[in-house]
Amino acid sequence: MKKLFAFLTIAGMLSFGLSNVTMAQEAEQTTDTTKVEQVANDSTAVNDTVAATEVAEQLLETPEEHQTFHQVLKENFIKGGAGFMGIVLLTLIIGLALSIERIIYLNLSTTNTKKLLNQVETAINSSGIDAAKDICRDTRGPVASIFYQGLERYPEGIDVVEKSIVAYGGVMVGRLEKGLSWISLFIALAPMLGFMGTVIGMIGAFADIAAAGTISPTVVASGIQVALLTTVFGLIVAIILQVFYNYCIGKIDSIVNDMEDGTITFIDILTKYNLKK
Repeated sequence: MKKLFAFLTIAGMLSFGLSNVTMAQEAEQTTDTTKVEQVANDSTAVNDTVAATEVAEQLLETPEEHQTFHQVLKENFIKGGAGFMGIVLLTLIIGLALSIERIIYLNLSTTNTKKLLNQVETAINSSGIDAAKDICRDTRGPVASIFYQGLERYPEGIDVVEKSIVAYGGVMVGRLEKGLSWISLFIALAPMLGFMGTVIGMIGAFADIAAAGTISPTVVASGIQVALLTTVFGLIVAIILQVFYNYCIGKIDSIVNDMEDGTITFIDILTKYNLKK
């Protein structure tokens, strides 16, 4: 009996010890799992922080990557320096002012020649030369002015009318072409000023190389960039003014052709009227 009681006691002690060891192992495993989860959470937090930082950097860099053309143009203009860039800008302003003035003048000088000829012919046949003069006087444009000068010389004969039309037509063409020589000057001057700024900038870049005693891209890159900007802006100004200049030339050619065609028909009208008399 005593042996049985001792055996049970020893078995109970062993069971209690095993349970304590198992609980201790489970506690250690729980602690290790908790540590692993904490490390994982810390890693996730670090990754989230890095990702947030990268997103913030991208958001900060986005305005620079998506700058408008006006902003880029302004920044490069400032980098080019106030000296030559200011002169190039001045040529653009003056050239545009002259071009806009010519465009307005040429558009106001455009006349519906066929309609005017019909009105002049109707007035001559119905009311005489004086009525045709009134119509030409009230009509705007060089074609009407030429017709008026021809009607003024009508009493002196058709030959005198033709000579008067030719002479006054040359005067009208000169008025139409007024200011175009200045526009062409600024077209040639703008890139020349840009090239001059580039040459001066290159001289400064080589001076920096001589001062540094070595050929390094960091020494000359900024200087060469600034030097080339003047040429770029000079070419841009020349291109813009060239477009306006070609438009003015085309408009003048159109008006001159209308003048020539209209005067031929006008002389025919006066000849027919003279024969009827």
